Amino acid sequence: MFELHPQLALDCIVLGDFPLCRLLLSRDGNYPWFILVPRRPRLREIYQLSAADRGLLLEESCQLSELIMEVFQGDKLNVAALGNMVPQLHVHHIVRQVGDAAWPGPVWGVLPPRPYSDDALGELLDTLLPLLKERGLV
Repeated sequence: MFELHPQLALDCIVLGDFPLCRLLLSRDGNYPWFILVPRRPRLREIYQLSAADRGLLLEESCQLSELIMEVFQGDKLNVAALGNMVPQLHVHHIVRQVGDAAWPGPVWGVLPPRPYSDDALGELLDTLLPLLKERGLV
């Protein structure tokens, strides 16, 4: 049975479920940062998914990527499945802007996490959730 890793549950807000993945929003408001977690138990690596699920993961990743790049007008999108700190398979999608605090390097460890204000989080959810539903993603 699928269970979200406790660290992901602590660090993220659940936005909904795609057919395969749980969609999370990182609580770090420094960057538009989303995470897809395949709802399959005991996975650490993408190759452990069935061929069909690997295809579905790629499709969901691409759909999410297109949407968040449109919404946040990013210059670059960082997509990564690192898993060094959290062993559960999860794929980061981080919208980057030329000149952001970590540009052009990776975002990890550059700034301390900045929580969203209630207003900023409400605005983000009010914008993003209808678009996700409109596209049939959640």
